[in-house]
Amino acid sequence: MKVFRLSRRKFSLELNGKGAAKFGNRWNSKGVEVLYTAESRALAMAEVAVHLTVATLPKDYMMMTIEIPNSVAIEELKLSELKDGWNNFPHIKDTQKIGDLFIDNNNTCILKVPSAVVKGDFNYLINPYHADFRKIKIEDVSEFPFDKRMFQ
Repeated sequence: MKVFRLSRRKFSLELNGKGAAKFGNRWNSKGVEVLYTAESRALAMAEVAVHLTVATLPKDYMMMTIEIPNSVAIEELKLSELKDGWNNFPHIKDTQKIGDLFIDNNNTCILKVPSAVVKGDFNYLINPYHADFRKIKIEDVSEFPFDKRMFQ
């Protein structure tokens, strides 16, 4: 399976969760490393674009194509398992607890979660501490200029 990630150029050849751990995000608390990826390039772009304006738009984004072998197990978080408000901004602590527990339990390498940005689409959280993480590889990295019309 292929998943996608938008990253600044200087981080585009790395697979780790250090960026997410710096501040914490919807699915992880500060200090908890997890790698966020999306099921499509469009979703990867949308997940980043909601945090940007034309004034803050960096010019060095790269689209990473990441290969997850079929042998790597994927755990799925169902929408019905989430509390109301799970997709609010700012995010609620409950979703961070879910992601933190996924990392702490270390049962699977991948957790499929619903996107808060695009209803019906999914993101894939990757646990960099799971034994199967070494099987996951960057397949391609290419420049990804944002179309500025999105920010008008």
